[in-house]
Amino acid sequence: MKLDRTLLSDALLVVVTVLAALGWIFSKEALTGIAPLSFLGIRFLIAGLLLACLCIPQLSRMTWAHWRLSLAMGTLFSIALMIWVNGLFLSTHVGEGAFITSLGVVLVPVVATLIFRDTPEGSTWLALPVAVTGLACLSLGKGNGFHFEHAQILFIVAATLFAVHFNLISRALAQIPAFALTSIQLAVVGAVSLSVAVVREPWPPQIGTDIWGWILASALLASAARFLIQAFAQSMASASHAAIIMVLEPIWASLLAAFWFNESMTTQQLIGCSLIFIALLINRWRALRQLLKNLAR
Repeated sequence: MKLDRTLLSDALLVVVTVLAALGWIFSKEALTGIAPLSFLGIRFLIAGLLLACLCIPQLSRMTWAHWRLSLAMGTLFSIALMIWVNGLFLSTHVGEGAFITSLGVVLVPVVATLIFRDTPEGSTWLALPVAVTGLACLSLGKGNGFHFEHAQILFIVAATLFAVHFNLISRALAQIPAFALTSIQLAVVGAVSLSVAVVREPWPPQIGTDIWGWILASALLASAARFLIQAFAQSMASASHAAIIMVLEPIWASLLAAFWFNESMTTQQLIGCSLIFIALLINRWRALRQLLKNLAR
């Protein structure tokens, strides 16, 4: 029975990474017919309200202090996602963007050290130069030495903010139920993004049926369903399994982008993205080692 639960949780976590990767595709398609912040606002407001309906008892038991902390976390998450979606809007290569954004995983312990004075594992300092080398490879080959494109810079900034957000969320979850916190954050992202969009973006005179389809797919599958399945799977999964499986997202995103958008990578991009993925595995070395030990038994 234990094996069955492990296999189920691992399978569900793989599904989560695929849904997260599909979110890149859905979002890129939606952005062809609606401005970035407007899309982000609609997507996350729908997802947040849907999740809120499923955790009303948890929300009703929250204190004002819990609400204030959740709203603050949601605001930070909003800023990170608004930067990310503008990077995606400007990007010409979804797969590369997914790998750059995944650097947030490597930066989590670095942020924990700088802000919260945590003591990181030694693997963190091995992963960091590998990740930086990968980024350097992605910035080369443009004819003028090191040069980051605007979209790449936005992805890097977003990854850094995601790392800060992850550290804060890890501490907030000790006080607030996960589903309640998630639903509030998603709804806040939606409200903040739409508020900024009203000021900064023109609303399209007409949004096509296909664009609404991509928006709903992003909201229902890549956001609401993803977070629900992830929470359920992680309740059954060991930390080592979850940590390793979740790094598959940029791989899936690259494969899906190659299939859907006919993207391909140059040798330079392949080297850069491969180094970033190696950095992710180094960063998760403790979990990877534990997983290998369990499989060897």
